[in-house]
Amino acid sequence: MNKILFLDLVKMHEPIKKELHDAVIGVIDSGHYIGGEELKSFEKEMAAWLGVQNLCGVACGTSAIFAVLKAMGIGAGDEVITTVHTAIATAEAITLTGAQVVFCDVTADGFNLDLDQVEKKINSRTKAIIAVHLYGQPVDMDRALAIARKHNLKLVEDCAQAQGAKYKGRKVGTIGDAGTFSFFPSKNLGGFGDGGAITMKDAAQFRYAKMFSNHGRESKYDHEFEGINSRLDAIQAALLRVCLGKLDEWNAGRRQVAAWYDEGLKGIPQLKTPQVLADSEPVYHLYVVVVPDREALARHLKEKGIETGVHYPYSLNVLPAFARLKQGRGHFPEAEYACGHVLSLPVSPSLSKNEIDYVCDEVRKFYK
Repeated sequence: MNKILFLDLVKMHEPIKKELHDAVIGVIDSGHYIGGEELKSFEKEMAAWLGVQNLCGVACGTSAIFAVLKAMGIGAGDEVITTVHTAIATAEAITLTGAQVVFCDVTADGFNLDLDQVEKKINSRTKAIIAVHLYGQPVDMDRALAIARKHNLKLVEDCAQAQGAKYKGRKVGTIGDAGTFSFFPSKNLGGFGDGGAITMKDAAQFRYAKMFSNHGRESKYDHEFEGINSRLDAIQAALLRVCLGKLDEWNAGRRQVAAWYDEGLKGIPQLKTPQVLADSEPVYHLYVVVVPDREALARHLKEKGIETGVHYPYSLNVLPAFARLKQGRGHFPEAEYACGHVLSLPVSPSLSKNEIDYVCDEVRKFYK
């Protein structure tokens, strides 16, 4: 068996290589590299794919969250609740507004926000909840919405790892007050560099977020307020248009890979496979298992030519970046346990059943 990469983007893009090359050449030949028709077309096409009225491309997923929170009027003196088990970008965006990030633990049977704990952390300073659909697994949005509405809070969906995932038939990013997306190359809808997008239900807030991401303007010199430079460039938009046309197929491929893993890893008492929320359709940005001896298993798989990953080795509360919160080890036991025991197995729509069977066989051999 050849080496199994954690994510082989070259192999995944091979069938659309000519379309991707043509897209780049088309932008170069047009002479329009910032904004332009490719960006407008991508925004329109992704909005239609999501089933929303408005979508704005931005420079990355971090600035997408930042712009949304700014548009909601969140700033100094406010608090925003989110998961402690996520990439730092979610928390960074909160801090950038001047607000205080309030971490919450994850559930014992999964990796998403523990909504019981969320409600306990709400106070007069709380202005929003950011629900991260981690690993492509949707959060319980009915419960999250109910909590947000009960306390008059904004609900932001961080869909960086979940483009196309569904909750009760609705795509994530369309259920809360706002949805944010990342097009980092490894994402389900990955670009060829950084990129992101936002969608918001409130038209006035969407206008503000879009302007904020382009120096506070709608036309070249008409700056209504100070903003930032966070634009999705034309080449990325052109490439993402090609990939968007393949996304449903790619997500179906990831779900097939996950089904092969579920079957192949069944019955291993030491290993816990991903739990799927009822009435949801995950997109398996990552296929994450929980094991008692992660490093040893990872070494064994590496020796057999199988790449793995760890998402994430640390919960955010233990990082130096958040030492100011004084919430070191022991404050979020479920997330901290996960960070010591999660292992991400290779997952890509380009993987074959033979390759997944090989991974499963090697995991079984390790636990014999």
